[in-house]
Amino acid sequence: MALRLGDIAPDFTAQTTQGDISFHEWKKGSWAILFSHPKDFTPVCTTELGYTAKLKGEFEKRNVKVIGLSVDPVDSHMKWEKDIEETQGQAVNFPMIGDPDRKVSNLYDMIHPNANDTLTVRSVFVIDPNNKIRLTITYPASTGRNFDEVLRVIDSLQLTDKHKVATPVNWKKGDDCIIVPSLSNDDAKKLFPGGWDEKKPYLRLVKQPG
Repeated sequence: MALRLGDIAPDFTAQTTQGDISFHEWKKGSWAILFSHPKDFTPVCTTELGYTAKLKGEFEKRNVKVIGLSVDPVDSHMKWEKDIEETQGQAVNFPMIGDPDRKVSNLYDMIHPNANDTLTVRSVFVIDPNNKIRLTITYPASTGRNFDEVLRVIDSLQLTDKHKVATPVNWKKGDDCIIVPSLSNDDAKKLFPGGWDEKKPYLRLVKQPG
């Protein structure tokens, strides 16, 4: 059965390029990005892994751990990482799960038979410190993912977890936010004493809190 937002991300043990892990223990207290790749030594994935590694500092600022997966074994990942560093100018600095028996792939519904019955699709899971799935994105094999967008969503999730706001279309960190409709004006005055721009009673724009 497909995993849905709010579900607890399944725990698992696996071999990775950085040693054996138990997933929930490995990410304990942190956000996590788990993302799958159809196969080692594929061109789009090579660019994705290199770029994601370059974002290490950005993920650390947000208390996010990153882990990749493909259906090839760990020794294949290790060889592939040399190509990634050579072509992308960046060494892979996060673990890659070897999943030749498809255990984790099947647990997270990463194999879509109508797309390919043996290889994982480009799935992305953002998982919060309580192990809840907060975002899922699935891309076709031919399209590289936008990890700047993944960072943007994490910024939004972390902000809206702390404050009674939502983020509007194309929001970026520092932009105005929307006061959640469930918050009355009287309660909003306590939380946002600087006021807000009321376009409609249900659309109240406010400076980003915090």
